[in-house]
Amino acid sequence: MLNVIVSPEAPNPPKRPGSAFVDARTMRSPVTLVSMGFMQKILGGSGNSTEDYVELDLGDFDTNAGDARTTVHIAEIDNQEDVIAIKDAVYDGDIVVADITRLRTEDSMTEHFTEELRQVAREVDGDIIQKGDDQLIISPSGVAISRQKLNR
Repeated sequence: MLNVIVSPEAPNPPKRPGSAFVDARTMRSPVTLVSMGFMQKILGGSGNSTEDYVELDLGDFDTNAGDARTTVHIAEIDNQEDVIAIKDAVYDGDIVVADITRLRTEDSMTEHFTEELRQVAREVDGDIIQKGDDQLIISPSGVAISRQKLNR
């Protein structure tokens, strides 16, 4: 989706390769075009949409991770089987970013699963952190998880 704001206040808009600019001074009537997604963000629209994310072209990246010693896994925790798979990955020396949003309403299960994963992190001398209300990050031995955001 293209967001275009045409403004008479910008007499000499910057030129970038591959981009098009509209000069409001040459138009018969000044026009402001703003996408509905932009207005929803300002006015508090209905949450996230696919417009909030950027699709990456993986053709620019080597997706063969055959030589990697450590793999970062993305997981969702719905039940005990998911926790077992996460534990296995951490025991194998991999990092796991686990989505726990489906467990938020079930506090006792969330606490139980989190405690199991804390125990695994202790056993392998790794690390674990809860990021917000929706993610756990578990790492194996030799990988510390910083508690501070970058540039803060």
